[in-house]
Amino acid sequence: MAPARPDTSPTLLKPRFKTIRISDGEIEAQTGWGVWTPTHLNDSWSLPGQEKPFCLQGLFDAEQNKVPSFALNPAPKVACPEAPPEDLSPTAEEPTGVFLKKPDSVSVETGKDTVIVAKLNGKELPAKPAVKWFKGKWLELGSKSGARFSFKESHDAASNVYTIELHITKVVLGDRGDYRIEVKAKDFCDSCAFNIDVEGMLVGVGAKGLGGEAKSDTAGELDFSGLLKKRQVVEEEKKKKKDDDDLGIPPEIWELLKGAKKSEYERIAFQYGITDLRGMLKRLKKAKVEVKKSAAFTKKLDPAYQVDRGNKIKLVVEISDPDLPLKWFKNGQEIKPSSKYVFENVGKKRILTINKCTLADDAAYEVVVKDEKCFTELFVKEPPVLIVTPLEDQQVFVGDRVEMAVEVSEEGAQVMWLKDGVELTREDSFKARYRLKKDGKRHILIYSEVTMEDKGHYQVMTNGGQCEAELIVEEKQLEVLQDIADLTVKASEQAVFKCEVSDEKVTGKWYKNGVEVRPSKRITISHTGRFHKLVIDDVRPEDEGDYTFVPDGYALSLSAKLKFLEPPKIHLDCSGQTSENAIVVVAGNKLRMDVSITGEPRPVATWMKEDEVWCGLPSALTSPSQPCWVALGKLVPLSELRTEGRVRIEQRGDISSFVIESAERGDEGRYTIKVTNPVGEDVASILLKVVDVPDPPEAVRVTSVGEDWAVLVWEPPKYDGGRPVTGYLLERKKKGSQRWMKLNFEVFTETTYESTNMIEGILYEMRVFAVNVIGVSQPSMNTKPFMPIAPTSEPQHLTVEDVTDTTTTLKWRPPDKIGAGGIDGYLIEYCVEGSDEWIPANTEPVERCGFTVKNLPTGAKITFRVVGVNIAGRSQPATLAQPVTIREIQPKIRLPRHLRQTYVRKVGEHLNLVIPFQGKPRPQVVWTKGGAPIDTSHVHVRTSDFDTVFFVRQAARSDSGEYELTVQIENMKDTATVCIRVVEKAGPPQNVMVKEVWGTNALVEWQPPKDDGNSEITGYFVQKADKKTMEWFTVYERNRHTSCTVSDLIMGNEYYFRVYSENVCGLSDLPGSPHRCISPPPGMTLKLPEYKEHDFRTPPKFLTPLPDRVVVAGYAAALNCAVRGHPKPKVVWMKNKMEIREDPKFLMTNQQGVLTLNIRRPSPFDSGTYSCRAVNELGEALAECKLEVRGEPGGGGALRSTHLTLIHKADGAGQTCAL
Repeated sequence: MAPARPDTSPTLLKPRFKTIRISDGEIEAQTGWGVWTPTHLNDSWSLPGQEKPFCLQGLFDAEQNKVPSFALNPAPKVACPEAPPEDLSPTAEEPTGVFLKKPDSVSVETGKDTVIVAKLNGKELPAKPAVKWFKGKWLELGSKSGARFSFKESHDAASNVYTIELHITKVVLGDRGDYRIEVKAKDFCDSCAFNIDVEGMLVGVGAKGLGGEAKSDTAGELDFSGLLKKRQVVEEEKKKKKDDDDLGIPPEIWELLKGAKKSEYERIAFQYGITDLRGMLKRLKKAKVEVKKSAAFTKKLDPAYQVDRGNKIKLVVEISDPDLPLKWFKNGQEIKPSSKYVFENVGKKRILTINKCTLADDAAYEVVVKDEKCFTELFVKEPPVLIVTPLEDQQVFVGDRVEMAVEVSEEGAQVMWLKDGVELTREDSFKARYRLKKDGKRHILIYSEVTMEDKGHYQVMTNGGQCEAELIVEEKQLEVLQDIADLTVKASEQAVFKCEVSDEKVTGKWYKNGVEVRPSKRITISHTGRFHKLVIDDVRPEDEGDYTFVPDGYALSLSAKLKFLEPPKIHLDCSGQTSENAIVVVAGNKLRMDVSITGEPRPVATWMKEDEVWCGLPSALTSPSQPCWVALGKLVPLSELRTEGRVRIEQRGDISSFVIESAERGDEGRYTIKVTNPVGEDVASILLKVVDVPDPPEAVRVTSVGEDWAVLVWEPPKYDGGRPVTGYLLERKKKGSQRWMKLNFEVFTETTYESTNMIEGILYEMRVFAVNVIGVSQPSMNTKPFMPIAPTSEPQHLTVEDVTDTTTTLKWRPPDKIGAGGIDGYLIEYCVEGSDEWIPANTEPVERCGFTVKNLPTGAKITFRVVGVNIAGRSQPATLAQPVTIREIQPKIRLPRHLRQTYVRKVGEHLNLVIPFQGKPRPQVVWTKGGAPIDTSHVHVRTSDFDTVFFVRQAARSDSGEYELTVQIENMKDTATVCIRVVEKAGPPQNVMVKEVWGTNALVEWQPPKDDGNSEITGYFVQKADKKTMEWFTVYERNRHTSCTVSDLIMGNEYYFRVYSENVCGLSDLPGSPHRCISPPPGMTLKLPEYKEHDFRTPPKFLTPLPDRVVVAGYAAALNCAVRGHPKPKVVWMKNKMEIREDPKFLMTNQQGVLTLNIRRPSPFDSGTYSCRAVNELGEALAECKLEVRGEPGGGGALRSTHLTLIHKADGAGQTCAL
């Protein structure tokens, strides 16, 4: 397989050779495709008649677009495997980063379908990727590609691999070119490029040879000149001819290209199917284009810039005016200043510095000054990756861990691993035993456990070099000739462990209980030939244990035990201990105390607790199935005493077990174990603590309740289970229900809890659980049933209704909030000023909202309060703000404000005067007018304890005058005067006359009316009328004087004038009006010209048509139009060509030619075609409109709308307002 090529910009493609020329052992080739970045080539082909592949190597010349010199060398065995002669399509790059498989560059015949596939590593992505396909640099296929392009995406959850596909059906020549796939996921972004060729098979390599003629197999291995002789001449002629013609591009496309920007060339070529981009660029370069002088730029950007990745670059333009605003854009997006992009202003120069360039900075840049722009492209070149530290040969054994590492010059570079010429990929690593790892600049191939299959020749290739190494794997074999044996020694004796292996060179290590043994004064380790010895002098008890010999380099170990004769010893292991030799067990759990006993010979174990003893005999005296139980010095076989009971002992080898099935509180105590043998004895004690859940809380009770709350109190449990109580859990339920509801999920540490959110008037029960680290106790006893209920709120609006010398009458309103407990009544209390004692006025609650407190001390100042009472108790009191003085009340009239001045009413209206007063006892009330009693047949008077009512059903002017009200108690009295004026409309003005006439003016005078209606005249209303039309027009409104000047009269016409008087009741019913004809003043003669009387008659004509309307049902609607005609036309309204007659739903009005049809509360039934017909003796006119009534609006009652039409006549004669 060929080594991976570097990923450069523009995208690297394999050359498609037009001609290949061989001379003196060298090959010269010309390519027939577009821009190609200079790079080292290392490709191989199998030529016709050749058995071995050869490599064409050389440097591509970007300026001349050819490879001038290729050395023909034998291909390396691994780097250039034989490729099929008819498949020279570019291969995909080595998968790097997020790409497990990059898209392959393909060659497709016109009209066929193709599929481009890429695979993404989901482990490298922070989220689901967003994938975009581009042709060229910026043309996104998803938006402008058409129906021939389709996209597919799938995800394998098991391997976390995304597979994305681009399907192109019926490929055309316009699809040829460079493509790019872009992957984005949150802040992550990566891209990969590939190429699609639509020109068919590559020229120069095939079964028919390079020259188009078949050659015999005897032509020789290097007979290139024979293969290419004719082909070279034909290609040169075609190339010359092709350079001279117009490349088959229509003239209108050339004109479009000449006027387009350089950044648009690729898009236009893709749009019109132009495949020879280089020929098109050469043609455009030769074309003479008039260069317009820039008004904003004195120096523009260069057409292109190139920079190595990681370096910085400066883009400089020079503008004509330093004050002009300038903006930089990248791929159409405005660039903002940052640490990455630095803007500088130096005189007229504007500099953009791009720091630490990456492949993401490879883009089109644009500078905009006002309406002028200049463009450039930045190409970021990725440097070749060199091998800094090559691979090293390694020799390992089967099962060893192997790491083959190589260090390259660039961090994150892409490398290719090969084993025996076969590429090692990440996809295969999921199935194989190896793993590829990147650590900065280091690339590592890891075998966790190497096998014989993994040996071989390994290579690492980059675009800047390669290295190789051998991995040698050998098998390990070792034979044990003599194993080490167990030893039993006594104190101060010598212990010798000895073993023999087949290999004299093998070394090893000795271990005791897994810890390596080091030589010391007592311990000697020796290796003589095949023998390995461990000698321990002066053996001590601590030397006892398991000894192991492990040969170096082999998965082999030899073990033996060293036993030491010693007195009996008890080895305690108290799991879960809280103190020395203490064991804690949870009640109900099984306890098994396994105690390891050592000693030679095997000792006898005895368990004791107070007066109970359990024992077992050593196996040397009896079988293990015959232990005994000793109680009070009596030896009894254990098989007869609780061997299967809850508490028992078991003897198993060197372990004596004390077993308690389902531990109880009574099992708590100190247990003693005693072991004896002929050498001695050992005693140990174990404290057993049995912990349990606590007992239930005690004395659970409800101390107080409210509207929706209750306070619960309890006592801690007497027994806490051996562990402190950490808190409590509470539950409640309705009485009679079996469903308990938790009140808290976190333990509650206090012993008082307020439960809320209860329903008033419902009986509840509650219970409490105690909690410790062991668990939750049993529930406590349920509380007695209780009902959340609250007293009522305080009574409202407490006032004093009456006060006498010994009593006070109070009244109030019920509380705003009564609750489920209702209200049983009210208690009234009072407090005498100077005392803090509240004295109850009633012992039993009163149900009504009023009460008279009797037997009060006269002259005292007393404060009263009222409380509501129900089953929950007393409410908050309602207290009077001020104390009440217990005394007689002097008579006093509280005259309302509107009666303190003249009270005016109109004739015919009713008089209803309500005048409150005070006085105790009830005073005597007298009404008089002018000192005489009032006429009770016309005036009705009603008097209560606190007010008097003066009522006249129909007021007359005779009811005007001053009325006197007297309120008297014995010799005390109070008097008030009420002035009443009854008014009506005034009479007409008197002696209306035209006093003087001059020009077009007339002076009109009159005298006030005889009867002013018992009210002041507020003004006069003056009107005029032409004798010809007799239409009255208002001249003055509310004229305060008794004369006025009327202007704008027409000379020679007769006018009538009339005047109305106005007071608070309105205009007088009748006017005062004279009649006079205006004539020229004396000394002047009016000569009227002779003229033919004009015919003012006109047929009806609608000035304003009826517009179509859409209204909402239930809302008043109006249809309006304006008509003109003389004589005045007759108007008829119709609905659906049926005349609308006297229907109360419709109201038709005509105000000086403005026609209105009002529809009250229309319904959908009123929809239809409405028309208005105007007819006079000269003709008729018709106006129509459509009315649509939509359904009732949502919500409450329908609103009523008011229709207002305002038409202002053009001739200024007046205005009409219709509602």
